[in-house]
Formats: sequence, C-alpha cells, structure tokens
Amino acid sequence: MLMLVACARGPAPVAGFRDVRVQIYSNATLDFTRLTGDWVQAAGFGAPCAPGTARFAPDGTLQARLCLNGSAVAASGRVTPTGPGRFRIEGASGPLAQEWWVVWVDVGYRTLAIGTPSGDFGFVLNRDGPLPGDRLTAAAEIFDFNGYDSESLHRLP
Repeated sequence: MLMLVACARGPAPVAGFRDVRVQIYSNATLDFTRLTGDWVQAAGFGAPCAPGTARFAPDGTLQARLCLNGSAVAASGRVTPTGPGRFRIEGASGPLAQEWWVVWVDVGYRTLAIGTPSGDFGFVLNRDGPLPGDRLTAAAEIFDFNGYDSESLHRLP
C-alpha cells in the first residue's frame, strides 16, 4: 500500500530551478532605497556565462544585464514594487518580465538573492568585491529553503 501512495505522487513539479510545490518567501522588511547603486552578479542557476551587472538608480529605475542559465539577458525600466520584497521591471521582456522576489539580503545590504515563484531564474548580486563564501552559503541555504535546487547554484567567474 505504501508503494502505491509513493507512486501516486509522481515526479516533483519542478519549473526551471525550483520545486513549485514549496512555498516561496520574499524579504518582508526589504528597504528598496538601500538597493540603490551598482551590483555585480556573483552566482546564478544553470549554465554559467559572464557575470552580469545591475544598477538600481536613485530615480527608481533598474538597468540590468544578467547571466540566466548560460544566456545574457538585459532589462531596464522603472522598478515597481508589487509587495514586500517583490517588484517588477516596467518594460522588461522575456524571462525578466515576471515578478522578482528578494528572498534574502544580508544585514549590510552587500549581497542580494533574487528568485521567482516560477523558478525560471535565480541569482545572487554582490556589491563589495568578491562574494565571500559565507554569504554564498547563506544565499544557497535560502534558495534551498524556497524550493530551489541549490546544487544548481554556482559562482560565476
């Protein structure tokens, strides 16, 4: 009987890099104003490519060129908050057109982990030089908690 129950569940519904059955949480205390400045993409999911960059401008816009699963993808536009720790980029297209969820930011706003409920992408941004191992570990643990396959998270060159 137990084997029948196990078989009835079927494979995990994984979309992109995340098991969508797992609840995902955004940072409810995120201060969007503290994101202002230049960021370098330090890690991502899937196939690697050159690290991307993101610039949150004081006027509320974002210019980003990111490595998403081996491809460079760009977006620019106004950051529109959609909830606590959640936002969209007005005018973004392709995979970047969905809601971005900040799943973790360190206390000093030096490292930022962003994912999506769909699991299409996730990445780590850093702004103070090379990403220290403890912050990469923390980001991986948060991604794992939110249903991501943290084994697929890799540091970018």
